[in-house]
Amino acid sequence: MQKLWTRDFTIITLGTVVSMLGNAIAGFALGVLILEMMDSSFAFSVYLAVNSLPKLLVPGIAGTFLDRFSRVKVIYTLDFLSAFIYLLIFFSLKLNYLTFPLFLILAFTIGTIDSIYAVAYDSLYPTYITKGNFSKAYSISSMIYPFAALMTPVASFAYTHIGLDVLFVFNAFMFFVAGIFETFLSREESHLTGQVKISKFEDFSKEFKSGIQYIFNNPGLLAITTYFFINSLFQGSVSQALEMPYFKANPKLGYTLFTYVSSANVLGRFIGGFIHYRIKLPNHHKFKIAMAVYIIITFTQGFTLFLPFPLMLVTNFMTGFFAVTSFNIRISSTQSYVPNHIRGRFNGTFQMMTMSGMILGQLIWGALGSFVSAPQLILFGNMVTLMLTFLVIYRNRIHIKPIYNQNI
Repeated sequence: MQKLWTRDFTIITLGTVVSMLGNAIAGFALGVLILEMMDSSFAFSVYLAVNSLPKLLVPGIAGTFLDRFSRVKVIYTLDFLSAFIYLLIFFSLKLNYLTFPLFLILAFTIGTIDSIYAVAYDSLYPTYITKGNFSKAYSISSMIYPFAALMTPVASFAYTHIGLDVLFVFNAFMFFVAGIFETFLSREESHLTGQVKISKFEDFSKEFKSGIQYIFNNPGLLAITTYFFINSLFQGSVSQALEMPYFKANPKLGYTLFTYVSSANVLGRFIGGFIHYRIKLPNHHKFKIAMAVYIIITFTQGFTLFLPFPLMLVTNFMTGFFAVTSFNIRISSTQSYVPNHIRGRFNGTFQMMTMSGMILGQLIWGALGSFVSAPQLILFGNMVTLMLTFLVIYRNRIHIKPIYNQNI
C-alpha cells in the first residue's frame, strides 16, 4: 500500500483544519451578531433562510463548472474571499455601517461561497488520496468536524471576555492562512485534460444534463443519492428541527443538558473517526456493515427522547459513532467510484438533493411540532427511514454492493 501522507494530502488536510476552525467560529459569531443587531428570533430565522438558500441551487451549477475549471484555484480563491468578507464585517461594525439588509447580502454571499467550496473540496480531496487509503483518508476528514466543534465554546468565551468584533478578525486570519496553504497544492488536475470549455449557456446546459443523466444511468448511485435525500428529509431534519426546542421547553432538561447531548454525539464521531483511521473495514462486508449502521441509527436516534438523560448521552454517542461509519463508507466508496472528470457534477447534485431534503424536512417537522410532541415525531421520522432503508438500499443491493465493497 502506498503512503497516505503525501505532500498534497498533508497540505489539503492542514488547510481543511484551519478552514473548518474558521467556519465553526463564523457560525457562532454570525448568529450572535444578528441577535445583537435585531434582538428578534424572526430576524434570526430570516438570516438562516437567506444563508441556506444558495445551498439549494448553487451546488448543481458549481459542480458543472468545477468539472471544467481548476478546483485548486477555486478553493484558495474562495478562502481569500472569505477572509475579505469577515474583515469587511469587522470594519463595518467598527464604523457602524452594518445594517440588516447589508448583513443579509453578506449572509447570502457566505452561503454561496460555502456551497461552491463544499463541491470543489469534495471533488478535489479524493485526487490527493493514494490507492488503498480512501477509507483511512476519509476517517481523518470525519475527525476534523468534531475537532472544529470544540471552537464554539472557545468562541463563546472570547465573545464574553473580549468582544464580538475580534472573532471576525480571527475568522479572516484563519481563512487567509487556509488560502495560503492551498496555493501550494499541485495544479496537475487530470479532469482538465481534453475537456470542453463552457463558454455559453448551451455548453453549460449540456454539461449539467450529462451529470444528471450519469446518476440516472447508474442504478447504484441513483439508489444511494435517493436514500440520502430520504434520510435528510425524514431522519436528519426532524432531529435538527425539534430536539433543541424540546430541551428548551422541558424544565427538567434545558439548554445546558442539550449541549451535553450534542457533545456526546460529537465525541462519538471523533472516536469513530479515530477507529476508522486505525482499522480498515473488510471490503467484502462494507455493504452489510452500512445496512446494519443505517438500521441501528434509526433506533438510537428514534427513541432518544423517550429515555432518561444518562441514556440520552449513551444513544447520542452511539448515533455519532455509527454516523461516522455511514459517512466513511458512503463518501469513500462513491468518490472512488465516480470518475474524476464528472465528480464535480455528481457531488453538486448529491449535495443539492440532501440539502433540499434537509430544508424541506425542517419546514415540515417544525410546523408539525406545534401540534405533535417531538419524541413522537422523531420516532415516526426514524421508523419511516427504517422502512425506506429496506425499500431503497436493500432492494438495490445488487447495484450498491459493487460501489460499497470496492477495494479502496
